[in-house]
Amino acid sequence: MDLGQALEDAFTELGIEFTRAGERNYLVDLPGEKKLKTTCMFTAERTGVLIEAFVCRHPDENEPKVHEYLLHRNRRIFGVAYTIDNNRDIYLVGRMTPESVSTVEVDRILGQVLEAADQDFNILLELGFAESIRREWKWRVSRGESLANLQAFKHLVDRDEESEDDDHTS
Repeated sequence: MDLGQALEDAFTELGIEFTRAGERNYLVDLPGEKKLKTTCMFTAERTGVLIEAFVCRHPDENEPKVHEYLLHRNRRIFGVAYTIDNNRDIYLVGRMTPESVSTVEVDRILGQVLEAADQDFNILLELGFAESIRREWKWRVSRGESLANLQAFKHLVDRDEESEDDDHTS
């Protein structure tokens, strides 16, 4: 069975644009809402297909809490699981057996990657990058820059302002 051809056939049948990267790799960009784009790589190997999708870089803070969240989340997702690489960056990974490479299964895996990466993205940012988000917010406010793509994290800044108000009234 030519797994590369099976992947190409599945992508074509699903109407999904893909890019070949070398002999065995196929890249698919999945558009999201919270995470604007997730690139998913399918690697056709002798023993099946490896699926990998970068979700976010390693957390700046609260790493144990981020990893705990990911482990709990792994219990509720199908076909892929969260892992970290040597740089501690966060990925979704999975494997398909040669027999399972079909349009239905490729669609299912892509759907799960998109759902997980998009649903979890802001949670991961909030858990692992809250201080960076606060600094970015303050920097943008000080320069009159747009806060449009930070609105999902307004509550992090509001909490800081409430704490400062509490400090001033004590």
